[in-house]
Amino acid sequence: WPDSPQHDRNWENFMVTILRDRGAMGIIDGDTKELITEAETGYAVHVAKSSSDGRFWYVQGRDGRLTKIDLWMDPPQATAEVFIGIDARDVAVSHYGEWADKYVIGGGYWPPHFVIADADTMEPLKVVSTRGYDTEGNYVHEARVAALYDTPHAPSFLVNVKETGQVWQVDYSDIDNLRIDHIASAEYLHDGFFDSTGRYFMIAANFSHKMAFVDTVARKLVGLLNTGACLASLDRAFSRIWTSADDWSADRQFMARLEQWCNTGSISYREDELSFDATISNEAQAIADRVAEQFRSRRALALMLGDTSMGMINGYFGPRLLNPIGFTEHKVDQAWIIDRGKSIDAERIDDALDFVKQAGVTFHWGEAEAEDFDEHATREQLRDYLAVLDLIDEFQADCLGWQYQLGLLPLRPPSDFAEGLFNSVCRPESNGDTIATATEADQGNLVPMEMMKRLLKEKGLHQAVMFHDVRWGGEHDHRFVWVLLNSGSCGAYAFNHDPDTLQGVHSYRQPAGYFPVPGGTFAGESLPGEITWSRCYINNGELWMDVGMGKVVKLPAKKRNAWWEGTTRQWPFMAADLGVSQETIMAHYMSNHVAVAYGDIFQEMIALSRALGLNVRIMRGA
Repeated sequence: WPDSPQHDRNWENFMVTILRDRGAMGIIDGDTKELITEAETGYAVHVAKSSSDGRFWYVQGRDGRLTKIDLWMDPPQATAEVFIGIDARDVAVSHYGEWADKYVIGGGYWPPHFVIADADTMEPLKVVSTRGYDTEGNYVHEARVAALYDTPHAPSFLVNVKETGQVWQVDYSDIDNLRIDHIASAEYLHDGFFDSTGRYFMIAANFSHKMAFVDTVARKLVGLLNTGACLASLDRAFSRIWTSADDWSADRQFMARLEQWCNTGSISYREDELSFDATISNEAQAIADRVAEQFRSRRALALMLGDTSMGMINGYFGPRLLNPIGFTEHKVDQAWIIDRGKSIDAERIDDALDFVKQAGVTFHWGEAEAEDFDEHATREQLRDYLAVLDLIDEFQADCLGWQYQLGLLPLRPPSDFAEGLFNSVCRPESNGDTIATATEADQGNLVPMEMMKRLLKEKGLHQAVMFHDVRWGGEHDHRFVWVLLNSGSCGAYAFNHDPDTLQGVHSYRQPAGYFPVPGGTFAGESLPGEITWSRCYINNGELWMDVGMGKVVKLPAKKRNAWWEGTTRQWPFMAADLGVSQETIMAHYMSNHVAVAYGDIFQEMIALSRALGLNVRIMRGA
């Protein structure tokens, strides 16, 4: 190999980019942003990892071709390679101590094995089969190698064997006599990461819906965490445990519950605030019956802009579960927003901007750390609002699920401002009603929002229903108060209790860390008052509705600001007592989302849910 760079470029600032279907790595000069070359590699490169100094890059193609690229060459190019199989995924390079950059390992899907090669010449040194037994003792013929990592605190590779659910810690300090620790965790292992110390490795086990925690110094499994948010929808049993103590080992209740889970596999919680029956007045039943007839005569059509985001499978029901309860859906790709937005003329946007200004929105354009947030950014958000409004009219939709712009992240401003307008009666080109809108296309909130909206109207109350995240909370006036805070799907009524204005709405630049394209939120402080709240979810293959009552409370300014700024200050804020203990919510509630309406429609919501065929669980304190 050359003993010095063969070009004058700053190779330490090169970007190495996977050109997947091209079967190459794009080498980009980070100083000039110039594409220097496309270095030939295996087909459909999956992973690339570097030597300790960043000079050499080892690239694993799905076709089994493991390629070494030298950034000192002019142009950078492949200098050695080896085929480790006919189907492969990952690669790792030894970085520890005297073995730094001495070995490279590639993992095969087929044949199911790993290959340790000389990192200099790429000559294979060891080939080890990964066939074996899974965590339940079943022999696995096709035990594929998933993620590969070098461990920071030992001369070893981590070989994650997908189907067996085993993490193999392969000690390369004696290449002729490999020591392999087989650490059983959970099937099917996929990918993971190290903690900040580099000692503990965490990896997701997809089909088991778990995270495994491996101590790479002790070389053993130290934890197995169920990812409980979606497990109920998959009929998987799970338990929850929590603590607010800085030293959780000093929390007696936490330690007792942990011991209970270790010994029995489950944790028991209080259930005295849960019930499945309630007395319904004749008046409430009559209102519920009238609204139920609306759903029976014409199913509520949910226009779904994209699928649910961030893997939130407990928030998507689909026609099989929606149709029997009086709902249906129509899916539209979010790309339509861009296409339809081109036909929105400037006059409509001008009128919409004038409307929101005159209605009372305060825009925080050009403030510190928001210099790129200006009137143009809001105009583009209004363009999207009008484009979606046209889609709603075109498909005669009743309510809206919006994926929260994730698919359009680098292309369009955030959808928060538009979502807040849709959840307000006072909005541009309004028909006099809200259009119940659930961010993240969450049908678990959209269904109760549309139901509650109709009940509120039938009872003569204001129809706005707010979408919120259940964030965290604390004690206030001898009760537990939750911070409910979501970036956009909260209507203006929460901030002013005046359906005819947008007073109290503040639009701040959505933090650039979330959205690179500038756009504003729909924020404000929610006013105190009585609330009804609900959430729909899947359990044992059926739809359930949680229903409760509570109060929005006004916090002292100092505490309010500390709680608000402790999350995201640019988002709408609600401090709510949900009417039950912290433990009931933590142990039993099935989401971090909640639908909230001002007013008492508690009995009506229970009766309507039953009338439409949903199971009902009531959360109510003494």
